[in-house]
Amino acid sequence: MDLSPLIFGCQGPSLSAAERRFFTKAQPFGFILFSRNLETPKQIRQLCTELRTAVGWHAPVLIDQEGGRVSRLGAPHWFEFLPALDQAAAAQSERLFWLRGRLIAENLRSCGIDSNCAPLGDIAQPDTHAVLKNRCYGHALSAVVTHARALHQGLRHGGVSGVLKHIPGHGRGTVDSHLDLPRVQADRGSLQIHDFEAFRQLNTIEMGMTAHLVFEDIDPNHPATHSVAMIDIIREQIGFNGLLMTDDISMEALSGPLDLRARRALSAGCDIILHCNGQMDQMQLLADNSDGMGEASQIRAAQVLAQRPEVQPVDIQQVKAEFDALLGEIR
Repeated sequence: MDLSPLIFGCQGPSLSAAERRFFTKAQPFGFILFSRNLETPKQIRQLCTELRTAVGWHAPVLIDQEGGRVSRLGAPHWFEFLPALDQAAAAQSERLFWLRGRLIAENLRSCGIDSNCAPLGDIAQPDTHAVLKNRCYGHALSAVVTHARALHQGLRHGGVSGVLKHIPGHGRGTVDSHLDLPRVQADRGSLQIHDFEAFRQLNTIEMGMTAHLVFEDIDPNHPATHSVAMIDIIREQIGFNGLLMTDDISMEALSGPLDLRARRALSAGCDIILHCNGQMDQMQLLADNSDGMGEASQIRAAQVLAQRPEVQPVDIQQVKAEFDALLGEIR
């Protein structure tokens, strides 16, 4: 397969004829869904089928279903969750995060979605920006690693691949990277033993997503997504060998035209460009300026596809009952 190093969104709950034609020609690696695309389980299954039919193969369909504030799916059709940082306070938090992952996976697979942009390896700090803070899995390195690993295992048990984010760490960001570029002033040594270490211990997760942050002691001129030095740390020091996608390339933390942003990310060492808003003119610009995946990226993509997890059967009502019983400790 000759795939583009792109993941795209779409505009609504079904594909337009123009979107079908575009995706057939562009051949993105996968797709990502947002609230604008989601109405009912049946409708989402049909949309996933339309997307995969357009490209002619069972392409990955991703979503940001963290639970808590970042939930594209909610009541009445799907399970709902506390913010992850609140759940991290429970006595049996490791088990709770596994159950959380398994319940999320049940919802996603029942709709045809097979990849989730979770878990998070970001460590909450006193001044972490509110856009991220209560989405984190703890304030301590050990807790974050334990909870992220458990949630990832729960996702895979339910047949859903994970995307580790935001590599190499977003916890020190004090501004919202959707709107501005965070700059981290911590020294490299502190980052290595704390922020980066969490991701090193989670480096076997199959996919990862970069952080749009500047780490001033390492590369003061480029956010991690565009930084050769930072991608080298991700690959060599952190040891992440999975498929590395950017965070949304249209976020305001990045500057310049979209096609230039994409070229910078790929040149720095990212494998995949993530573009989320579904705007046709922007997607066309990115597709027109895509030269296809490099050899190393093709190998990583093939590994992700070959290692897609199978659903392991459970009594999902028993899983939900156990989850609710353990959660009762912190309510």
